[in-house]
Amino acid sequence: MRTAIAALTLLVSTSAAASLTLRYENKDSKAYAAEAVCSGSKQDPVKFSASTTSSVSIQGSSPCKVTLQGTTITFDGDANIIIKDGKISRK
Repeated sequence: MRTAIAALTLLVSTSAAASLTLRYENKDSKAYAAEAVCSGSKQDPVKFSASTTSSVSIQGSSPCKVTLQGTTITFDGDANIIIKDGKISRK
C-alpha cells in the first residue's frame, strides 16, 4: 500500500511539473507575445524575441495550442516553429 501511494505521489508531482519546449525562429524584426493553452489551462504569454532563433518552455502538458495574431498551431510534445510576417507555423 505504501508503495502504491509513493508511486501515485511521484506521478502527480511529475505531471504537475511537466513542460514542453518550443523551439522557434522569428524572422521578423518585431518581438511577439503569444497566448498558450495547454491541457485546457491558459499560460502566461509566450514571448518570442525579434530576429532570433531560440527556445521557450511552456509549463503544462500536451496538447498545447499557441495563438499569435489570429494564427493557431497545435502540438503534442516539443515542437519547432517559424514566425514570419506575424504568422506562426510549424517548421
